[in-house]
Amino acid sequence: MEIFRRITWLVFLLVISATTIGYFFWYKPKFHPAKAIYFAAASIDVTTKSGRLLALRLKQKASDIRGFAVANDLNHRYCFLIDMDISSGKNRFFVYNMVTDSVEMAGLVTHGSGSVSDGNTIKFSNVAGSNCSSLGKYRIGKPYEGKFGLAYKLYGLDNTNSKAFERFVVLHAHSCVPGSEVYPLTICESWGCPTVSPGFLQSLKKYIDDSENPILLNIDR
Repeated sequence: MEIFRRITWLVFLLVISATTIGYFFWYKPKFHPAKAIYFAAASIDVTTKSGRLLALRLKQKASDIRGFAVANDLNHRYCFLIDMDISSGKNRFFVYNMVTDSVEMAGLVTHGSGSVSDGNTIKFSNVAGSNCSSLGKYRIGKPYEGKFGLAYKLYGLDNTNSKAFERFVVLHAHSCVPGSEVYPLTICESWGCPTVSPGFLQSLKKYIDDSENPILLNIDR
């Protein structure tokens, strides 16, 4: 009887140990998905020629935008820059600090399925039903719960994207967008919306929701 009690106690301890280990190594990480890294946080490698050129290009874009932001009562510190000259498999959505002239964060973003004409050349359109991305400056509006969950209204501020609101072009997330670069592969396409990964959108949300003035999103090439 004593042996049976000892064996029972030993089995009980083993079960408890296995449960504890399972909690910390399997259940706990899954229970807190927000702690996972979904995006590449962002410094640009300026030791390479391509990195230096990209940093210079973003700085020039931000310089042009800064005056517009001030004149139109938009956020003076941060803007979001999308460079469509970069492959969709590489980070091309940048959170740019216009005060320090630096990239704070970067991630993947889609272009519209109608934007690709021959597999290489990207075209842009402001026409409803084109499923194309539209170049230009956007004011990021209020959040809402849409078909794909959290989304932000976008208001086109240029002739090239003036119909964004009526085309339902919004900033949202989709699980088809990876959390890190996949180049030389490309990523999924949208119907014209700048679509990011769910984790990256949650990071953008902090900038958008904490900003007193609307943040400007610029899609360029």
